[in-house]
Amino acid sequence: MEHLKDKIRQVPDFPKPGIQYYDITTLLRDPVGLGEALDGLANPFRDTQIDLVVGIESRGFIFGTAVADRLGTGFVPVRKPGKLPARTIQQSYDLEYGSDTLEIHHDAIEAGQRILIVDDLLATGGTARAAVDLVTAAGGTVAGLSFLVELQFLKGRDKLGEIPLFVGLQYAS
Repeated sequence: MEHLKDKIRQVPDFPKPGIQYYDITTLLRDPVGLGEALDGLANPFRDTQIDLVVGIESRGFIFGTAVADRLGTGFVPVRKPGKLPARTIQQSYDLEYGSDTLEIHHDAIEAGQRILIVDDLLATGGTARAAVDLVTAAGGTVAGLSFLVELQFLKGRDKLGEIPLFVGLQYAS
């Protein structure tokens, strides 16, 4: 998948000075690149029993639904507070400057179901860790995590323990 880096636009100083932003919208508009990225996120888990794919708002919805389709499973969204209409389970987590919260419907996952969590980016690991904790609180078992991009210098994988992890593209700085 390394050649897909050429399809990701790098935007300096966004959203603030000193930040290098990896803009995946340029990959999303390329049908061949998008298909390769989706296959790359799904293929490592084809021989793993996955019952559901969980996608993290919002780009995790783009990738997660397509990965679920490729794996023949259903899809469950993890959202920001107040976006899901039924009773939810919440998980708060720390950000670089403050905190945030994610939610999942309380009945979205049945006890013992094996879950693949999908998102576009693994950075500091806080959002991914919160998703793992939500899935566990809902009764599921996290069978794997799949990310398009990892910003290795932020060491997000350190927060995820021994869960099988796939990353398509890694950036060292």
